Amino acid sequence: MPYVTVKMLEGRNDEQKKALVEKVTEAVVETTGASKDKVAVFIEEMSKNDYAVGGKRLSDE
Repeated sequence: MPYVTVKMLEGRNDEQKKALVEKVTEAVVETTGASKDKVAVFIEEMSKNDYAVGGKRLSDE
């Protein structure tokens, strides 16, 4: 059973998340041969306060 975790900044709407899950699932099925009902996709959203690049939080920019 393939498990996929997508980490991204918060702010996407439900339609975008639905499309993401569908496309990721399709890609996993195509590349691994796993059956669609066995693919699990987890979305972990992060606040801009909790994400930094180059020593600066995105919320500070």
